[in-house]
Amino acid sequence: RAAVPSSLLPSSAQMRAAALLGLGCSPKTLKRFQTDNSVEWRMGMPSSSDEADAILVFGGDGTIHRHLNQLVKLAVPVLVVPRGSGNDFARALGFRNVRDSLAAWKKFANDAENIRTVDLGTITPLGTDATRKSLPGTRYFSCVAGVGLDAEVARRANGLPRWLRGHGGYALSLARSIFNFAPFPMKVLSQNGNSFDWLARSDQSTILAAFANTTHYGGGMKIAPRAKIDDGLLDVCIVGGMDPFKLFCLFPTVYAGKHLDIRGVEYFQSDRLRIETEHPLDVYADGEYVCRTPVEIGIQPAAVKVLMA
Repeated sequence: RAAVPSSLLPSSAQMRAAALLGLGCSPKTLKRFQTDNSVEWRMGMPSSSDEADAILVFGGDGTIHRHLNQLVKLAVPVLVVPRGSGNDFARALGFRNVRDSLAAWKKFANDAENIRTVDLGTITPLGTDATRKSLPGTRYFSCVAGVGLDAEVARRANGLPRWLRGHGGYALSLARSIFNFAPFPMKVLSQNGNSFDWLARSDQSTILAAFANTTHYGGGMKIAPRAKIDDGLLDVCIVGGMDPFKLFCLFPTVYAGKHLDIRGVEYFQSDRLRIETEHPLDVYADGEYVCRTPVEIGIQPAAVKVLMA
């Protein structure tokens, strides 16, 4: 996406910034970004776009996920500062550490030429006729939504101490889950472009299904190596039923994105999907619980403005 011209943004003398602090962060974390005395700072989410020219989110994928709906409504440029146990969205924007985010903030304050608009995934619970009115509405996700083994791993990882989640907690939870998780029947229907027809893309015994807006999830697993954050498409990776030992051998290849040629792995792109399972299963996104199947998963192009490295 094209950068927003600096003429459309306020000068640094007029700039107002809002800071959202995730778990483990404090106002002290913000001090490195407050060296320009001409910037007016506020803590917490603005109620309208008139209250801030940029929003800084200090945290990981879960922190960002919980704020996405409001960030989309505000349409204010967002700077992600990786301070969580999983920082895959920050990685997709080019931020490996706080220093990278600080450099992007200084560039934005200087000329505002490092803004891009990127896509977000969407999840809409379908339920049944009896339950539909009580279901939550559509939720956004930044990185990857998943059903199956990865949802179970996310659930287990969320129960670990925060320091452990940030130091291999996902991999630890994965190793504990592989030999206890049974494949399940799952149907994936796809509806691309302007078509109104739902076409069956997968109907098989499944271990996991990942619907990716970014290449990585789970703190560095390259589940969707061909994904682009601004192409208007989700990359879908489905791992069919296989014996636990083969599955155990497969997962190290995912960290390098080398799993696509392995038999039993299906990979394709779509902009709208419907996920149906024999029994309701948990749907997680960005490491957070969202709802249960059946669901529709889609993509909203150019959903949010972000600062890039």
